Amino acid sequence: SLLLESKINPNTAYQKQQDTLIVWSEAENYDLALSFQEKAGCDEIWEKICQVQGKDPSVEVTQDPIDESEEERFEEMPETSSLIDLPDCELGKLEEIADLVTSVLSSPIRREKLALALENEGYIKKLLQLFQTCENLDNTEGLHHLYEIIRGILFLNKATLFEVMFSDECIMDVVGCLEYDPALAQPKRHREFLTKTAKFKEVIPITDSELRQKIHQTYRVQYIQDVILPTPSVFEDNFLSTLTSFIFFNKVEIVSMLQEDEKFLSEVFAQLTDEATDDDKRRELVNFFKEFCAFSQTLQPQNRDAFFKTLANLGILPALEIVMGMDDLQVRAAATDIFSYLVEFSPSMVREFVMQEAQQSDDDILLINVVIEQMICDTDPELGGAVQLMGLLRTLIDPENMLATANKTEKSEFLNFFYNHCMQVLTAPLLANTSEDEPDKDNYQTAQLLALILELLTFCVEHHTYHIKNYIMNKDLLRRVLILMNSKHTFLALCALRFMRRIIGLKDEFYNRYIIKGNLFEPVINALLDNAKESEDKENLLKRTSVGGFKFTFSHSGSSANGANTANSKSVAAQTPAAGSNGSSSKNISLTTTVASAKGTFLQFLCVKGGILICHYWFTTPAFWNILCL
Repeated sequence: SLLLESKINPNTAYQKQQDTLIVWSEAENYDLALSFQEKAGCDEIWEKICQVQGKDPSVEVTQDPIDESEEERFEEMPETSSLIDLPDCELGKLEEIADLVTSVLSSPIRREKLALALENEGYIKKLLQLFQTCENLDNTEGLHHLYEIIRGILFLNKATLFEVMFSDECIMDVVGCLEYDPALAQPKRHREFLTKTAKFKEVIPITDSELRQKIHQTYRVQYIQDVILPTPSVFEDNFLSTLTSFIFFNKVEIVSMLQEDEKFLSEVFAQLTDEATDDDKRRELVNFFKEFCAFSQTLQPQNRDAFFKTLANLGILPALEIVMGMDDLQVRAAATDIFSYLVEFSPSMVREFVMQEAQQSDDDILLINVVIEQMICDTDPELGGAVQLMGLLRTLIDPENMLATANKTEKSEFLNFFYNHCMQVLTAPLLANTSEDEPDKDNYQTAQLLALILELLTFCVEHHTYHIKNYIMNKDLLRRVLILMNSKHTFLALCALRFMRRIIGLKDEFYNRYIIKGNLFEPVINALLDNAKESEDKENLLKRTSVGGFKFTFSHSGSSANGANTANSKSVAAQTPAAGSNGSSSKNISLTTTVASAKGTFLQFLCVKGGILICHYWFTTPAFWNILCL
């Protein structure tokens, strides 16, 4: 779908940055940026822009940032008149200053002039001195004017002014000015929150003073943007784009500085995996890594690659293996989020680790088996964590993102590993619950878990070949799955039926013979009869889906039997309890099957009427397959 449509203007200044970024401005202070995954994509778009503007693609800026006619007018003015004359910075002039700042916001050139004047005269520090005076004198009117002034200066959207306002010397006074919103009956207490309530936690002491200052600054500026400043209107939305960029680049710098401090990260990993570390400390360490990984999403692709490779080299995956098996729910949740960042970044890196790990560890402590165990043991009634983990497992076993080259056959190696070491852990709850003819446990949470497992197994049927086929036949897995057709939870019965449909849809001769030999349509028909008896004349979801399943079977098996003789058609009648008879009496359905030719055969359910179940074995072209309404 279309995300952005922008006409290339011959007079617009486009700029290419860092090989993968193109930035420009439209209308009045409407800043845009295109970020590319690869350098080649950026170069292609850049060449088209330069072609339209008649520029050499080797340049990094296609035009001067300011419109040529405006720049000429700006330069033609005497140097002294090009700046806005600022009133003297004193208490009696605050209202005039507030009016001036508010009046320039609608004009880009006047905003530039005012920003330059404020910077040249060191005006912001003078204003903040007046703020301290007004607070000491309880000058409410002056404080209200200072709120308007500081808010307006923020909307000038100038990075050079932000450097002054957000310095250690000035930032708390800036926050103080923004407490006195004239629209509020009482001023807010933002400084009290930042200095007394918000606590800076160092999981490991930070010795770099510059890094410490950058973290404090970023937290406070983010607080100003998210909490203090009112939600901008449609017309003000772009006035704070530079503030957003300021925070963005601060986060990039923090991640880079932490990444380069190997001593700090090594100490974090050491304490995270140390058995002597207490639970509170470990929780703080895991939450640190979670936030650290979240910050990394702001990095350019090449920098993000280096970041995750650094974590991998330091041992993030073995550390996660330990913390994901802990009892603390918060620690496990944070560890799962970190694991999701790693899987999203590089499924191959995770797969390579677990295959190497299998050579020297028991199956019980393998990382993927730990993940499966956490999915199975999720205590959330809605299984929110289990759903997230199931999605990560599906990514890891998806052949679409596995490498297959002459020197490296990741797909074959990993799937062999998974089916030898992990599949039995995944299917254990399903096999344990289907040891009898009825599900052993049929509560809602168990049904939800089994539905998730079936969803993953259905994915395996669709995307894996002989690995899942061998597993299904060796474990007689389809028969066990069809026992879940007897569940009182319709969604689970439908998951079981969907699993069978996916198998039939493959048109695989081995699967066909397996289904016929095991008479595996019988549990489906039995479930349909039970369901129909319970609902009587009322059409319901399971019944409609089952009939749809048989129609699906017709179309798929009919094609495999193309060319057979219609003389092979047979009819079988199986007596069921008559209407009005004791519903608890057992059904006596004897479904016999024969195989006519190597093409295979399929049992086809047509309908139930008058207590007689009509079935057909039909070996002919698809034109003869149909549902009869008797």
